Amino acid sequence: MKLTIADAGPVSPLPILRPPAVPIADFGHPPSMLPYGRRDSYGRDSVEREVPAVTLENERLRAVFLPGLGGRLWSLVDLATGRELLHRNPVIQPANLALRDAWFAGGVEWNLGTTGHWALTCDPLHAAWVDAPYPVLRLYEYERLRGLVVQIDASLPPGSPALVVSVAVRNPRPETVPVYWWSNIAVPQTPGTRVLAPAAQADHFGYAQRLTTVAYPGEPDSSYPATWSEAADYFFHITSDTPWIAAVDAEGHGLLHTSTSRLKGRKLFGWGTSPGGARWQQWLSGPGAPYLEIQAGLARTQLQHLPLPGGTTWTWTETYSPLALPHPDAPYDRARAAVEAAAGTLALAHPSLSEHAAGAWTDRPVAEAVHRGSGWGALERRAGGLPESSATPFPDDTLGEEQTPWLALLEEGGLPGEAVCVVGPRWLSLLRGAADWHGLYHLGLNLWATGDRSGAQAAWGRALAERRHPLVLRALAESHRIGGDDAAAAVLLLEAHTLAPAVRPLTVETLSALIAAGRPADALALVDGLDPDDRAHGRTRLLEAQAALAAGERARTGRILEEGLVVPDLREGEDALDDLWFAYHGRDSELPAAYDFRMSRPRG
Repeated sequence: MKLTIADAGPVSPLPILRPPAVPIADFGHPPSMLPYGRRDSYGRDSVEREVPAVTLENERLRAVFLPGLGGRLWSLVDLATGRELLHRNPVIQPANLALRDAWFAGGVEWNLGTTGHWALTCDPLHAAWVDAPYPVLRLYEYERLRGLVVQIDASLPPGSPALVVSVAVRNPRPETVPVYWWSNIAVPQTPGTRVLAPAAQADHFGYAQRLTTVAYPGEPDSSYPATWSEAADYFFHITSDTPWIAAVDAEGHGLLHTSTSRLKGRKLFGWGTSPGGARWQQWLSGPGAPYLEIQAGLARTQLQHLPLPGGTTWTWTETYSPLALPHPDAPYDRARAAVEAAAGTLALAHPSLSEHAAGAWTDRPVAEAVHRGSGWGALERRAGGLPESSATPFPDDTLGEEQTPWLALLEEGGLPGEAVCVVGPRWLSLLRGAADWHGLYHLGLNLWATGDRSGAQAAWGRALAERRHPLVLRALAESHRIGGDDAAAAVLLLEAHTLAPAVRPLTVETLSALIAAGRPADALALVDGLDPDDRAHGRTRLLEAQAALAAGERARTGRILEEGLVVPDLREGEDALDDLWFAYHGRDSELPAAYDFRMSRPRG
């Protein structure tokens, strides 16, 4: 199908050594995002492009999936009324909200891994039809951070009023793995949109970064997200054995999501009415397309992980259906009871949605592949980490250039070329005997992924003794930055940048380290020598403006602000733009709307 889209671009060659930023850590938060690199090379130049799409349809609903973009459920239309039940974004615009940076708003996103939008949100998944009596679409992939296989079976049984989605998460490893899952459902937000769930309490999480248990909907009535002053999450204390959540407009039309009991968590997220919240909505969806998110997860909140034992598969079933609520503005308890009744009727009328039938097709083999994902599952199967499976096959013909060096290590004992990062117990074992710079570099990455930072630094030190390669210099520099030594990091990054001046992510890291180390004049000198395209990038211009201000070159900062500063990869919650503005103009100045991404209303 044709969609207006800004391409997410190639993956950065610099693996993500930093752990995901979370305000409250539990046992499941990983020490890094290895083996992944960032997707940070996108711009804001959306154009109409053809995107692979798969459609399911019965007499009542039409569902469209985008297998090339994380398997996103992009559209769900009620054929009786013609209503779109999801937020079908008019533009696919990547922005820096995901664990690997690039993320886009709209539809239903599947999140597996750790707290945040998952690593494969802009990556292709395998897609195939299942050997079943009616069309069942299977989306699946090998998720490399946790070493899990995720499988999503979607179907519209004949006559069904609901899209049925059965999910299976498999742990092929012998050890227990922390698991995180949230189905992130974007729906349109109108002035009268109301969100209901079977709960009288919720954990409120705002940008003060703390959880507070509150009454829901409370006073004022929080079930109307369009009235919120600030962005917030509400994690519901679900009381129903059949968890559900619903969003309806002022006329009572909307979406009902139910699930079997394993998927017990429910959440509401809204952007609020602050200028920054409005700016973020426009940044992600353009003008006039506000949305909110209702979500369903394995745990009560998104700050938690659950232990998935080795050799174990967890399954559950979700349903997505139209909802017509006769009195959407009724007192909350009455409105909630009406939705509870609708959810119960749906389950009784359609046994395929019951707990007993969860994952009815999970073990069925695929009949026809319709879209290719990555070759990483095939590599892991060849390494003995994944068993053969007709339900989620990872055939050898999916192996590509990225997997070739690792096949050589597996079969010949050497790691040729410059390979992208791969981590895991098997690879760590194979790399322990490495003696060349390349093998030692990857040994360090594998040690870092296990949390062994000193072992990783030692391996990178040995690699530098063999060859002063920019990837090794950068890895060692990043380890110093994470440890708080910006001065040492800046020295190493300057050397790395000299060896690889055309790698823009390396330029960004070098400039950031120089500024943090109190060397803004050196940062400006580096900017002056950049290729024009790299210098014109919004992130580079932001760093140039920050360095100029620190170096006392206020006029240079002023010119950048006056010309208009657009930072495509501005991070959700990042305050760099408003900080820069106020540092230059003073706290009493008015922040332009184009620079206001503040997630809460300023106090004053």
